[in-house]
Amino acid sequence: MATICFKAFSFLQNQLRKAGREYFDERMPIRDGQSVQEIIDDLGIDQSQVEAVFVNGRTAPFSTRLKDNDRLALVPPGTPGPYRVLLGIRECGDNQGE
Repeated sequence: MATICFKAFSFLQNQLRKAGREYFDERMPIRDGQSVQEIIDDLGIDQSQVEAVFVNGRTAPFSTRLKDNDRLALVPPGTPGPYRVLLGIRECGDNQGE
């Protein structure tokens, strides 16, 4: 069975903790070819609560298909301004939502 290393940040951690789910450096089993969106749905997280997805340290779309040993991180809205560009959540010069 394939597994990924899963992390969630900020208020997503509280939400997952309340649901009895692990949220930091957790080895999570996945179905073969499962998408990030399917993981989010399975965790009971509304997509609007996830602003950015990182797969193996790079921003990725929700449609990304995961494979064994991938690293997945979910970042909610509200990450401080300058870090949004550094992390690749927003392009340099993109002032939307700032």
